[in-house]
Amino acid sequence: MADNFTFKITKGLGIISTNSKGWALELNMVSWNEREPKYDIRTWDPNHEKMGKGITLKKEEVLQLKQILNSLEL
Repeated sequence: MADNFTFKITKGLGIISTNSKGWALELNMVSWNEREPKYDIRTWDPNHEKMGKGITLKKEEVLQLKQILNSLEL
């Protein structure tokens, strides 16, 4: 990813887990570089100023992921 970019968490959807340092793996709607928000899974520091590597998904991809997860026997 480029060094200069902007982001805005437009909606927090849920926290998947939190580590001992307070960083949380979250599912959010994030607008990158003022574009339309997408689903985003990544780790964030407690103040949402620093982030770890993550994955950004379109709605269609989230629907496919949901279908795959629903088919698993957990």
